[in-house]
Amino acid sequence: MSYKSLKIGKHKIKIPIVQGGMGVGISWDRLAGSVSKEGGLGVISTVGTGYYKDKKYIQKAISDRPYEVANFYSKDALKQIFKNARKICGDKPLGANVLHAINDYGRVVRDACEAGADIIITGAGLPTNMPEYTQGYDDVALVPIVSSAKALKIICKRWMQRYNRVPDAVIVEGPLSGGHQGFTYEQCFDPNYQLENLIAPILEEIKKWGDFPLIAAGGIWDKKDIDKFLELGCKGVQMGTRFIGTFECDAHENFKKIILEAKEEDIKLFKSPVGYPARGVKTELFKKIEDGSAPKIKCISNCVSPCKRGIEAKAVGYCIADRLSDAVLGDKEKGLFFTGSNGYRVQELISVKELMDRLVNGEDS
Repeated sequence: MSYKSLKIGKHKIKIPIVQGGMGVGISWDRLAGSVSKEGGLGVISTVGTGYYKDKKYIQKAISDRPYEVANFYSKDALKQIFKNARKICGDKPLGANVLHAINDYGRVVRDACEAGADIIITGAGLPTNMPEYTQGYDDVALVPIVSSAKALKIICKRWMQRYNRVPDAVIVEGPLSGGHQGFTYEQCFDPNYQLENLIAPILEEIKKWGDFPLIAAGGIWDKKDIDKFLELGCKGVQMGTRFIGTFECDAHENFKKIILEAKEEDIKLFKSPVGYPARGVKTELFKKIEDGSAPKIKCISNCVSPCKRGIEAKAVGYCIADRLSDAVLGDKEKGLFFTGSNGYRVQELISVKELMDRLVNGEDS
């Protein structure tokens, strides 16, 4: 199967592969710039940019942690990340992923537009107010991530009522993805909620609102998987985990080593302070949580609103901001290492160029 380009708003993606926005610090300038250069859509994660380049952009800290929302996230760092990515990919489309659950969602969306994002992707909640923050940036395409036709209906209805517009594309993310899931723990294992069974109802919902593309995400690994979802009616796919296994991935070498060494049984769903189940590698951190020796929770960065200033973090036994940040800094003992269900299949590091070639032409071409 030869692939058609993916059109998102006014932007054409030559190869219909969107690189998932992975944070903290997994998809920043090197990875996103390289994916866009090779014809896909590179996506910069906007979360935790205060840690960019070894905390250079943290303005105020307590115990070497960024103090409050304004320092965990750095606008100056985000602008620098986009600037560096542009040096790699030029004027090819470049995206930004902004979590709806963060405490300063609107500010970060505006900053991403100002920094030069062509496409804004938002998950971890229903972004019913997303267009409010992109006014004046008419060429910026808006792409929500949903887990059901019902969620898409709510978004389209609110957007039409308030802003007289619909999404430029929508991503449906199934329960095999890395990081936070849009499902309950039980739903993650229910056949009715698996990705292939979510496609048809969402395509039907799209028809009620227009003709924007559906992009499938969660557990997609190779050309065979891509072909499967294109045949089901999707116009593209989003992939995160496979891009961790590239030289250009911005993750610390220790992060990549954790993924390379992970076995299938090491990749688990666990509770998160964000309120959704999350998937990653069950490492030393979780043993420490169980025996009571995990790092104390202080909620210095105040990163996501569902955590309620550390209340939920204490309930699950860890601070997500601190532990994801430890991972990007390479701390194998205290870090939280997100990956999709196929993370154990990452067994070598290759270039983004080679990976894109394998995805388009097949592994054995």
